[in-house]
Amino acid sequence: MGKAHIIEVIDSHTGGEPTRVVVSGGPDLGEGSVADKLRVFREKHDHFRRAMVTEPRGSDVLVGALLCEPLDKSCETGVIFFDNATSIGMCGHGTIGLITTLAHMGRIKPGEHRVETAVGVVSAVLHEDGRVSVKNIPAYRKAKNVKIEVDHLGCISGDVAWGGNWFFLIDAHDLTLDLAHVDKLTDVTWEIRQAINTQGFPEVDHIILFSPSRSVGAHSQNFVLCPGKAYDRSPCGTGLSAKMACLAADGLLAPGQVWRQESIIGSIFEGSYEPIEGGIIPTITGKAFITAESRLLLEKDDPYQWGIL
Repeated sequence: MGKAHIIEVIDSHTGGEPTRVVVSGGPDLGEGSVADKLRVFREKHDHFRRAMVTEPRGSDVLVGALLCEPLDKSCETGVIFFDNATSIGMCGHGTIGLITTLAHMGRIKPGEHRVETAVGVVSAVLHEDGRVSVKNIPAYRKAKNVKIEVDHLGCISGDVAWGGNWFFLIDAHDLTLDLAHVDKLTDVTWEIRQAINTQGFPEVDHIILFSPSRSVGAHSQNFVLCPGKAYDRSPCGTGLSAKMACLAADGLLAPGQVWRQESIIGSIFEGSYEPIEGGIIPTITGKAFITAESRLLLEKDDPYQWGIL
């Protein structure tokens, strides 16, 4: 114990998707904006990312959120999000989990709070009932009806859009979206990811399949493949932002109209938007639940202290 470096974390889940907030014990990232600190984190501290969210302390599905000092002093905190593959610019479910965690810590009360992320400042309202509404950064569609060739699948078409991360969104397919088919859905979307990256869109790191929802009140159901090949248990906040950007561009969703997006496990986010030139400002609403308060130990003689490579 005397040789161990201690990291304090608080875990939560948002619609089934876990978030691990690093409260203390993280690396020194220097001065500057959260975008500056993200560059330092990627270049010098990727081993810390692995230690927090990969085995033996984490899992492929876990998303980390490292608290850091914001450059914008109007913000409650800065945050760097990361998963089992890399650091990510913005995370919708993670922001909901972060706000819930800050409330659990007694740092904030119901009301509006600003958070500096690596891709810009987002605002979030903590409601009295514990729900959180995140006003995301601008979202937009980059390309409509993109056609790619995928081995064993043939021609696949969809839209490329930005919602805080890059997505390829697919409505036309013959796949069944349910938990019984998760392995097949993962394999298929991974193939699609490789194909679109080599066929003109190397920036895309999330793939979303949509189908009609079987739940009353939900507009559609999705399956979301994340960068590290894990699937999102939540409806994906940045993915819903990208989806609404496409719906708005096609005139299928009016400003202020609520879109209820169901995940592969049945959890639901609500989304709406404000129009701006060239895109939208999306708002995502969901609820997170605290699952653990932990002290993670990094022992110097542990051969897997930085995760299993």
